[in-house]
Amino acid sequence: MTDHLKLFFEPRSVAVVGASGTPHKPGNDVLQNILANEYEGDIYPVNPKGGEILGMDVYASINDLPDNVDLAIIILPARANPQAIRECAAKGIKAIVLAAGGFAEVDEGGTALEQELIRTIRETGVRVIGPNTSGHTSTPARFTSSFFPQGAIPRGNISFLAQTGNFATHTMRYIKTGENFGVARVVGLGNKVDLDESDILAYLGDDPETHAICVYLESIKRPGLFLDTARRVTKKKPVILLKGGTTQEGAQAAVAHTAAMASDDRVLDGALKQAGVVRVFDYSHLFLAAKAMAAMPLPRGNRVSFMAPSGAMLVVLTDLCQQRFGLEVPQVEERTRQRLQEISPDFLRMRNPVDIWGSATIHGVEFGYREGMEAVLKDDNIDAVVPILMLTEKTGVPPLDFIVELARKYPEKPIYATFSGDRKYMDEGKAFLEPRGVPTFPLIEEPFEVLSILYKCRRALEREA
Repeated sequence: MTDHLKLFFEPRSVAVVGASGTPHKPGNDVLQNILANEYEGDIYPVNPKGGEILGMDVYASINDLPDNVDLAIIILPARANPQAIRECAAKGIKAIVLAAGGFAEVDEGGTALEQELIRTIRETGVRVIGPNTSGHTSTPARFTSSFFPQGAIPRGNISFLAQTGNFATHTMRYIKTGENFGVARVVGLGNKVDLDESDILAYLGDDPETHAICVYLESIKRPGLFLDTARRVTKKKPVILLKGGTTQEGAQAAVAHTAAMASDDRVLDGALKQAGVVRVFDYSHLFLAAKAMAAMPLPRGNRVSFMAPSGAMLVVLTDLCQQRFGLEVPQVEERTRQRLQEISPDFLRMRNPVDIWGSATIHGVEFGYREGMEAVLKDDNIDAVVPILMLTEKTGVPPLDFIVELARKYPEKPIYATFSGDRKYMDEGKAFLEPRGVPTFPLIEEPFEVLSILYKCRRALEREA
């Protein structure tokens, strides 16, 4: 199994069956993506017309390919897939990505075709991702099989495993253009006629390039194996799961999407907790948590300090931390309280959370936030710090180097920044901080939601069972 999966994630050669010279067709976009990522292996486009595509010689058929190409990406109509698999197997190709839809997710005819596909896979012994997948990505190998117009994909240490193609398509496009972290491996499972979430999770669990795994599933093909695998993997690295199809209507949508049959959600929820998998319920949390994990360590505990320029924010966020997010807002040590009092007006009684605006008004925004943050970062009662920065032209927009310096000075405590004020300066703050290793969140509740998720990951890693 490991060797077969290595062919998907570290292919030395790839055939694109159904390659096209027409821009914006899937068979052309996949070639463009492979080239854009500077893949260093051999590329063999296959099209009956032959000729040349993007400067590469085209093979008229699979039979004309060299023997033992590592991986084939098949972008052909659904009915052509079984024969294409047989031809690939005859040429020694053992790993195949099937892009086509039109199988069990469509109708009874598609179900029969999918059964033929399964028989063909078993008879030939090939391993398959898909069908009905938009592909997979392996940035350490500078490779992608995605046919969505993507271009170069940034490398990082987070992997996504999804029973949907959108992590390899528009979500990856958002991460690439709207966030500042990269990925290691991304796999769209599709209909899972062969390789499924248990296979890929086992690979990612042993993958040194993957430090954390974010998962979206609509069904679990082999629940026992998946939970056993997850129990082992979550002792080494975080696994965060969003499960779709938990309502009757959602389950019906899942059938139409990937022919997935959802399981009893209450039973699954308990089993996932026992296996150390941290479950989320918002789609955006998968990439918000990924952003945080890519930049910062997991929090050691759930004790948070935050500072805001508004008393209302302090009150509301304290309630949210304790009532909804399972976070503590503890008292700080006396030396910390004294330092906070020293930099603040006498009429403010300083505590955690920190009303920072008095200090910022007297000493300047940069001084107030810098000194306040350092005081709580030194505190043994605090595991993570969230500065809520008010950035407006009238009140001042300080240079944010001090936050980067504090993150480097106290690397064991995550700092998640969020903002209030002029959107222009909020965007500039994100653009400055994130490439320097400090994750930011546009909505003030988000860093606390993420801390809650990642604290659960910490507990899973340290559990005894």
